Amino acid sequence: MRSNVRLFVLFLTIVALGKPTVDAADVRMHPALANAPRITHTPNGVPGDPVNIAFIGSEQDLHLCLLAAKWAPADPITLKSSVRIVGDTVFRRAYVDAPVSNLHLWGRKQDFAFEQPVGKDPRQRHHVRFWRANKVDSLGRPLWVGAVTYDTRVGFKQHSVKVTHHIAPDVDTERDKLIREVKGTGDLVDLFWIDGYHDKVQGKNGGGDAWFTDGRLAVGVISLHNRFTQKP
Repeated sequence: MRSNVRLFVLFLTIVALGKPTVDAADVRMHPALANAPRITHTPNGVPGDPVNIAFIGSEQDLHLCLLAAKWAPADPITLKSSVRIVGDTVFRRAYVDAPVSNLHLWGRKQDFAFEQPVGKDPRQRHHVRFWRANKVDSLGRPLWVGAVTYDTRVGFKQHSVKVTHHIAPDVDTERDKLIREVKGTGDLVDLFWIDGYHDKVQGKNGGGDAWFTDGRLAVGVISLHNRFTQKP
């Protein structure tokens, strides 16, 4: 009887020593990811582009990191910027910080957007919108949820006479491109993936453009501390 008890205690000890007290993924997981939205919506409530990327870090660090990755902040939508993008589209002039249309998460439009032009044709560009979640992690860091896509052309919205950009269907390629370029800055201190983030892996956005994804969400942790403390 005593030998059986000793064996049982030994088994529990081995299990306790072999299993970490906190799962490694839990340390990196941000509390806002638990109920983060999967799909953006147009101001009229129509499903838009899928959420496919997120970053943990301060707004300043995210801005500086994107700038270092050679992405530019997009202009706000005004009459002046709208007229300019139409003229630049007609005459094939570059518009590096052209405005992007508004999409909503948590009932509000994006906090900011960044983009990267393709040559001198404003009809084609890489762009990403970001929304700040209302929770911070144990270190006080916010979560920035994003939707990154590639504009291929300018045309009319579905069932509308309004002009808009149309996206390429493979949104994963854009997600992976942005992650790769952010990693190249040296400011990405951690990166993990959430498999099965999307249960719906294909659809159409508010402009009528088809999209598809592998369903994964890329989550990067940004810190510029190393950049400013590294020895020359």
